[in-house]
Amino acid sequence: ENTRGLDRRGPGEGRKLAGAWYSKLGTDVAVKNMRPLVLRGHTRAITQVRYNRDGDLLFSVAKDHKPTVWFSFNGERLGTYDGHTGAVWCVDVNFDSTFVLTGSADNSTCLWDCETGKEVRKIETKSAVRTASFARQSNLFAYSTDSAMNSKCEIVLYDARQPDEPVRSPLVVGESKVTAAVWGPFDQYLITGHEDGTLSQYDILEKQSESETCLKTVHEHKGTISDLQLSSDSSMVITASKDMKAKLFDSEQLSVLKTYKSDRPVNSAAISPVRDHVVLGGGQEAMEVTTTYTKAGKFDARFYHLIFEEEIGRVKGHFGPLNNLKFHPSGESYSSGGEDGYVRVHTFDPSYYEFDFEY
Repeated sequence: ENTRGLDRRGPGEGRKLAGAWYSKLGTDVAVKNMRPLVLRGHTRAITQVRYNRDGDLLFSVAKDHKPTVWFSFNGERLGTYDGHTGAVWCVDVNFDSTFVLTGSADNSTCLWDCETGKEVRKIETKSAVRTASFARQSNLFAYSTDSAMNSKCEIVLYDARQPDEPVRSPLVVGESKVTAAVWGPFDQYLITGHEDGTLSQYDILEKQSESETCLKTVHEHKGTISDLQLSSDSSMVITASKDMKAKLFDSEQLSVLKTYKSDRPVNSAAISPVRDHVVLGGGQEAMEVTTTYTKAGKFDARFYHLIFEEEIGRVKGHFGPLNNLKFHPSGESYSSGGEDGYVRVHTFDPSYYEFDFEY
């Protein structure tokens, strides 16, 4: 059975692979021992997955308005955070795992007590909340809203210790709404990806206008940027775009370092914290899933070498597009959330660490 585990392209495609990562099965290659944990707790498509800093907790959100927390090592479901009435687009957890932040299509963002699941503060917004993230070195968190009707896209900054009022007036973003956001190095600014493919830096800590607050803007993608993730040291950020490419940027200069090309829309991309690997996930548009079978839909996670931009492996398993990917902080595993409503936790075999790229 070659439906699980890692496999690679046929002979002659790309560079030669070395090491014992793959066990040969005819013309295909697979690692049959890499059995994933399949977490079944959502009834609709997964929108985002996140680990806490220690890596013992895994948070998942979906279109079923039930943010869920799991033990990452065995897949045990610990509970849900109940309060949203619409699809939940984003989730994040703060540095010491005391607060959880979620943003929803019910025009609200919620701050939760991580341990008890109680709602600490519910912030009503004018439109759906698309992104929400904690600063890593302070108590601040920021969220962005969609542009809808007469409401423009806004970035709003709060302090988790005093969540009754925003730290500053909302920052109104230009014509293209924010679709992904992460805090930059030392939490000095917010890096945002936009619907029109632009990548920007905003100094949201200063009380200035948008023109003064926007530090840099580059337009390197031709499609919507669907995901942003930082490297472990925050020096690099990887983008995933609907233009079938993922790009590695310098976090400070926003200069393109590497480009990873795919043959499908890329919904998410992540950087390994321990190896020179990146993983891309995506697939055909969700509305077209029922018209093809699994293999034609290209619903596998694809691993690339960080430096050489070559594809080195694939992981199958989902029955729909991969909407979000995240490496475990230790680099020993990664999680993927799909349109099929499942979260899959893949722990790497010892042979994964023996794998070496010949050049």
